[in-house]
Amino acid sequence: MASDSTGTGTGTGTGTGTGTGTGVNTGRGTATPTGVSWAGFVAAQPEAAGRVEARFGAYRHHVLGTLRRDGSPRLTGIEADFRAGELWLGMMAASRKALDLRRDPRFALHTNPGPGTDLAGGDVRVAGRAVEVTDPAVLAWYVDETKPPEPFHLFRAELTEVVRTYVEDPHIVLEIWRPGGPLRVIRRGNGAEPPEVTVVSG
Repeated sequence: MASDSTGTGTGTGTGTGTGTGTGVNTGRGTATPTGVSWAGFVAAQPEAAGRVEARFGAYRHHVLGTLRRDGSPRLTGIEADFRAGELWLGMMAASRKALDLRRDPRFALHTNPGPGTDLAGGDVRVAGRAVEVTDPAVLAWYVDETKPPEPFHLFRAELTEVVRTYVEDPHIVLEIWRPGGPLRVIRRGNGAEPPEVTVVSG
């Protein structure tokens, strides 16, 4: 288990974002003024979302970036938990990263690159805002589902950007998605030619 983390690795990623499929409502729909739930990304770009979730599922521990009180970055280990249409971030009570997110909810979550330089499945980064879960029913459901060490903080992610980077020789390829827009696929070569940009609708 990563330091300060309570997650259980990746889940099924199923659900709608408005409920858990077990009678527990997670408290919101797929979109808010600040971002979208994991289910919102799945609805907009199901194939891209499947690739991203599979990449997180390849390893248990990943890297979370938060902002310290002075604005400097903090990097810590964490587990990413996909279930009931949400991306959940669990962490120990009063951990530094939890206090960071309470103060400033902006975060970036980067996949574990794994051993070697192969980067099978590409490199994935998810950015957004973390919303702390305080609903007793949702917390009770999550405890029943994952059996985390208690006490703990639980956040759910509101996504503002998803980026997947991989090699497609001779190009570096970036898949970039932001809420309300299409998936942009950018292929960059080693020469002076401009990058090739493709737009993929949902």
